[in-house]
Amino acid sequence: MSDLTIINHNDQRVLTTSQLAESFGSESKVINRNFQRNSDRYTHGKHYFALTGESLKDFKGSRQLDDTLKYTSVLYLWTEKGAWLHAKSLNTDEAWDAYEMLVDEYYNVKEQQQPQSLEIALQAALEHEREIKTIKSDVNYLKDSMRVDSLQQQEIQQAAKYSVVQALGGGDSAAYHEMSKRVFSAFWREFKQYFKVPRYGDIPKAKFEEAIRFVELWRPNTSLQIEIDHCNSQMSLT
Repeated sequence: MSDLTIINHNDQRVLTTSQLAESFGSESKVINRNFQRNSDRYTHGKHYFALTGESLKDFKGSRQLDDTLKYTSVLYLWTEKGAWLHAKSLNTDEAWDAYEMLVDEYYNVKEQQQPQSLEIALQAALEHEREIKTIKSDVNYLKDSMRVDSLQQQEIQQAAKYSVVQALGGGDSAAYHEMSKRVFSAFWREFKQYFKVPRYGDIPKAKFEEAIRFVELWRPNTSLQIEIDHCNSQMSLT
């Protein structure tokens, strides 16, 4: 984050849409689209500033802008709170990690200010520390509660299929042809009971590795295993 061009507006640090998109590993058009879809959640002056007319002209004249911004008629500048809402919309690990880094290394790196009383400075520092802890706690909660994505769901499903088929004695076994539906049902019932979810797609990302481990270690219970063995042995005797 140290290579970001510092932009100050209304006595606080802000980022352009392109800076925010690059930091979050996204694209400006995605940031703009998320803003348009959730514009009612954003407050001008709190989450962002929209520069137009003379204010935009003054802003352009006071700094070197990249070519994509030279001819824009509206320039959005995102505050720390605005960046939080965008990270929430993207809801990816990369965006949340980048947001935490922006808070620590960009937004809250204060410019050198005039000396103030020690008491006021300490109060401000304590309040700031409380805000940072609250933000990081919220970020960690959201990251921990994110559900597994479609690729992870597919990986769980494929691993489950392999584990159950192996437990049945293979895809050509008698048990597979006669009992596969029951055994698959037993597997998913135990899986959802263990993770306390109504469907496997509701597992938090944080428990993905544990889910794969569960699948790999799963075996039918004793009575079901006896039925599988009996079914396969009967086939071998014929």
